Amino acid sequence: MSIKKEFSIKEPENSPTPTPDTVIKTDKGVEYSVGEIQHSKRILKSATPKGDLSWYVKWISSMFILMAVMMRAQDGEQFQTADRILSLIGCMGWTWVGLLWKDRALIILNGIIVFALGSALLGQFIRWL
Repeated sequence: MSIKKEFSIKEPENSPTPTPDTVIKTDKGVEYSVGEIQHSKRILKSATPKGDLSWYVKWISSMFILMAVMMRAQDGEQFQTADRILSLIGCMGWTWVGLLWKDRALIILNGIIVFALGSALLGQFIRWL
């Protein structure tokens, strides 16, 4: 059983492995038993890796997509190219995250979006020439 770094374990004496009665204390001083954490619906446990390459790519890509949405929300066509470029960068990042996580849904969704945005930008560039 792996416990995150932010927890310190106070194991009962004569207990080599954590049991449901093992108490875990958070950095903020809150104490939980292992059983409470395992069966809790109010304690959220992240399913995605934290602190590795995919974590950084995920958040940076999300920022690009949020900036693209801000561009899209503005009236006028002057932001359309910026929207497409930012969306393309964000979706390329999420495709990479999908590959790192071996998550087919992320790969397929973002791969198709990258193709569509790339085609639109290429067509726009050709018309500009």
